[in-house]
Amino acid sequence: MGSMFESSPQAPFKVLVIGGSYGGLSAAFNLRDLCSGRAPRCGEPLAEGEAPVAPMQVTVEITIIDERDGFYHLIGSPLALASESFAEKAWVKFDEMPALHAPHNDDVIRVRQGSVQAVDPVRKVATFVARGAGLQTEEVRYDYLVAATGLRRVWPVVPQSLRKKQYLFETAEHIRAVTVGRYGVVVVGGGAVGIEMASELKLVYPHLKVTLVHSQDKLLSAEPLPDNVGGRALELLMDGGVDVLLSHRLERTEEVKDESGSVGVRVHFDNGDSMLADHVIMAVSKSVPTTTFLPKDVLDGEGYVRIQPSLNFPPETPNAADHFAAGDLVRWSGIKRCGAAMHMGHFAAVNVHQRMQQKLSGAEPKFSKLSEVPPMMGLAVGKKAVAYWPEAGMTSGEDVLKTFFGDDLGFTICYSYLQLGGNKSS
Repeated sequence: MGSMFESSPQAPFKVLVIGGSYGGLSAAFNLRDLCSGRAPRCGEPLAEGEAPVAPMQVTVEITIIDERDGFYHLIGSPLALASESFAEKAWVKFDEMPALHAPHNDDVIRVRQGSVQAVDPVRKVATFVARGAGLQTEEVRYDYLVAATGLRRVWPVVPQSLRKKQYLFETAEHIRAVTVGRYGVVVVGGGAVGIEMASELKLVYPHLKVTLVHSQDKLLSAEPLPDNVGGRALELLMDGGVDVLLSHRLERTEEVKDESGSVGVRVHFDNGDSMLADHVIMAVSKSVPTTTFLPKDVLDGEGYVRIQPSLNFPPETPNAADHFAAGDLVRWSGIKRCGAAMHMGHFAAVNVHQRMQQKLSGAEPKFSKLSEVPPMMGLAVGKKAVAYWPEAGMTSGEDVLKTFFGDDLGFTICYSYLQLGGNKSS
């Protein structure tokens, strides 16, 4: 077993970020800003007349480990699985990301592709397997750890490829499969994923017959949202030309041939109804946290990390003050959203920096702490969107789509917010 790097009293602080998506990148880039004496990119803007306070400069080395070879815009999956041109845009390889390269990076952050097999919070060591290394492991020593690996989502909710080249083949093959035929596509599942998948397919391919089927009598039935949100989503789907079947639970599918010998799928429902389709997309699977590498005593019964408001591991964890988690893998209130993950990553960065200052100067840390998050959601439905948050209630329209998603399911919004183009001022 090799060692990625050795520690010494004079060495820079070593920070390990496990996961290179919204939460992990937010933690890494905001921490780099702070350690460089700059305001964090995801911080609140200064009030009028407020003087900026330069953070303490700290020497740091940040290592990001991710299974993929790039940042994948997860919430753009419904469009990436409908449009080959957007699929290309939605995956940004780490070695092509400006924010990770000179002159923006100064070798502070480096990314390695592979997986973490285990974390030992007592020794502050992670066991790492690099891509292509077979069973050979390395020990990654760290001073601070941020776990941000998110949830494991199955195909076709999310592409499963770990390299961009494979991912482009995967998405292209899916698009060909769902768009060639005469009977159309059936999308099973009336949650957010199913709604967006059905609406994006219909938007990109107006000629395609798209049917969304849901076992319950209301859309978004599993979400803690008012009924009028699902009702408005239903209206927008139908306005966009998507057929919707409620109270239709999938029983089974069978491959059939028509009189011409063409292969199709007969979709059977438990109420006795059936229909023909060229392709069936399952959008009903339950996502699970990717936390098997963490000690079991930091997890709840479903595998989520039991964080404190400071995003630290549970207080009984050895060295809990030096271990953080951010994003979808944590047990916290609110619906899982990329905005929440980036917010948590920012707070984790601030709190890691506070711990560094405490060790260097003895200053009492001032931690950023999470508040309870009420249910809220933005949902793209074709050319419009529906959104809900407690203060404003439900709202919808083309302007809502522009505000929440822009014209690319939020890719440009997230890319700009995290400043992945390397435009953070020095």
